[in-house]
Amino acid sequence: MRTRAVFLVLVLLLAGATATATAQQTRTGGTVVVQEGETVDGSLTATAGTVVVHGTVNGDLSAFAGNVLVAQTGTVRGDVSAFAGNVRIGGDVTGDVEAGGGNLVVARTGTVGGSLEGAAGYTLLAGTVRGDAEVTSETLRVAETTRIGGDLVYDAETFERAPGASIGGTVRQDETLANVGPAPALRVPNWVGALYGFLVNLLLGAVLLAVFPTFSGHVAERTRDDPVLSAGVGLLLLVLVPILLVVFAVTIIGIPISLLGALLFVILLWTAAVYGSFAVGIWLLSLVDETNRWLALAVGLLVVTLLSQIPIFGGLVQFIVLLLGLGALAMALRARYRGRRTTPTYAERAGRGTDEESPA
Repeated sequence: MRTRAVFLVLVLLLAGATATATAQQTRTGGTVVVQEGETVDGSLTATAGTVVVHGTVNGDLSAFAGNVLVAQTGTVRGDVSAFAGNVRIGGDVTGDVEAGGGNLVVARTGTVGGSLEGAAGYTLLAGTVRGDAEVTSETLRVAETTRIGGDLVYDAETFERAPGASIGGTVRQDETLANVGPAPALRVPNWVGALYGFLVNLLLGAVLLAVFPTFSGHVAERTRDDPVLSAGVGLLLLVLVPILLVVFAVTIIGIPISLLGALLFVILLWTAAVYGSFAVGIWLLSLVDETNRWLALAVGLLVVTLLSQIPIFGGLVQFIVLLLGLGALAMALRARYRGRRTTPTYAERAGRGTDEESPA
């Protein structure tokens, strides 16, 4: 138990370094989200399958991911360097934007306070760029709502400019853009971020199964046996915990507790997402009468990762898997704390052995 406790502490420290904001403001994982109302002090470096900014980043944002979104409610008080399959600026960026990927969009609600440098297969400019804009793209569309304060320099096979678009400087085509500067390096395949997220989640899942095989089996059992209850408990926690953390943060004494609680809650969410995928893998393998837990982990994470790449539907799948894992994990922790055991676990039925943890 002491060895496992030390191992668990090391895992949590590793998770805190790879899934949450640290002193260096670095976040990695399947999905990195700056929630609405959240403020990140200083610059943020994010590597994930999806990076979403709903809140505020008081510094530069450097993102390497499958998808990068600065939402309408999001604000980056600095520069943005986004290398992803899809980059969308829908909020306010006070500095420069350097972006590259399959698709680059500055939405109608998006504002770039400085200059824009982009390289993408498809580019849509529909918002405001107060400085110059340099774009290398197969297709470049400038909407009627576009406002560019400086020059627009582009290299595109297809260029469309709506009559109402406002460009303060000159508009010219420069075929040398594709051969100079950082543009060629910006073309990042969409699958890179998703693969990284899959590998990180697989590593965490392997550690959880190796250290806590019986407990992991309990979590998977609860998810499969009563998915509605698991999802309901997960949704309740997802709503109540942030509220409680905000209540604690109201007082000066409660601020450290709130910060620590937020860190632990993010780690819990990451763990829950992995357990949710593990349960999906168990269910899929049960259809072919297979009970290998390691294979279930890999299959579950792979299926969820692939489905998450589908627009809209993928986000819904990730959300449901998170709720299932979070609710089941919470109930399993509660039962373990109270010293109760339920039905035989997946690990026991699979004949893979059990850990030697005793009820607390």
